[in-house]
Amino acid sequence: MTATDIEVVKSDSPNTEGYHQFQLGEFTFSRDEYFVYIAWPTGSHMMSVDAFLRALQRDVAWDFFYGIVNFDGVFGTVNHYGTVDVFAGRYNDSYRKAELDYSENHETPAIRETFKSILADWTNSTFDPFASPHETGAAWGVKNGDNISAVTRRRVAAARMVGVPGDEQIRSDESGMPVNRMFLDVDQSEPVVEPEPGFEGEVAAFNLFSYLSRSDVTWNPSVVSACKDSLFCPTTEEYILPIIHGNDRVEWFIQLSDQITWDVEDRDTGAVRSRVTMKAGDVCAMPADIRHQGYSPKRSMLLVWENGSSDVPELIASGKAPTYPVEF
Repeated sequence: MTATDIEVVKSDSPNTEGYHQFQLGEFTFSRDEYFVYIAWPTGSHMMSVDAFLRALQRDVAWDFFYGIVNFDGVFGTVNHYGTVDVFAGRYNDSYRKAELDYSENHETPAIRETFKSILADWTNSTFDPFASPHETGAAWGVKNGDNISAVTRRRVAAARMVGVPGDEQIRSDESGMPVNRMFLDVDQSEPVVEPEPGFEGEVAAFNLFSYLSRSDVTWNPSVVSACKDSLFCPTTEEYILPIIHGNDRVEWFIQLSDQITWDVEDRDTGAVRSRVTMKAGDVCAMPADIRHQGYSPKRSMLLVWENGSSDVPELIASGKAPTYPVEF
């Protein structure tokens, strides 16, 4: 199934604010100047439009990520790596007890194209849902152009390592990516690599701090190195993680600079598990049975270490692998 084979279901004409309504299965999505309205056969929900677009941007850019992407405490998606569940209230005790929860499963290309169309239609020229609040305009108001270049950024996913010939290259002054206002003190010098003749394509190095200092997006883990299923996915963080991520595998976090505070909850019920404050040099692991949301008071650098194996979720679900990484 390709994008050209998929029919995105949307209203024939826009509403009075200039936005189209979209439908995916039995879910309908509409917006006005301030809010997004989501409806399904057993209930409805509303979200602030800026929060919805920030979450939607990451769900699309990450191709639905690992496990669960909660847009908030009610709505979200579950990645089954070929199909995706769209749910409302599934991981909310109150909705389940009131029998208002609902879930549908869709082929990944169908939900991908629908969500991309919503993102393109509802994002005005003044707003970049990947940027920090300080670096973008408002999402509010009537329809005002679009920002296609921002919402279609390609996520960096190095097959081997940034800087290796044929792989993702290092952002430099020549790339037009300036050093972020909060990273002006970051050393920009690059390591000197002198491989033996014949090994020029096998030995490489780059300045990760310099690379991250030029990132123009926040809360967007990008693969900078891969060794089989072991993936290093660093990112820069500022303000609030726009989603609440429900794990289907263990994630290791290494705080490279500044500070992030994490709210950690039970993945399936939302019950509070802990609050974790990470400062530069701290390392922690997020278990496979939790969900988490981070708060970064100033722009910081975080390294996320993932096991990208597609076998991990089933091993954990079947009890053949633990939900935690280490037993002390």
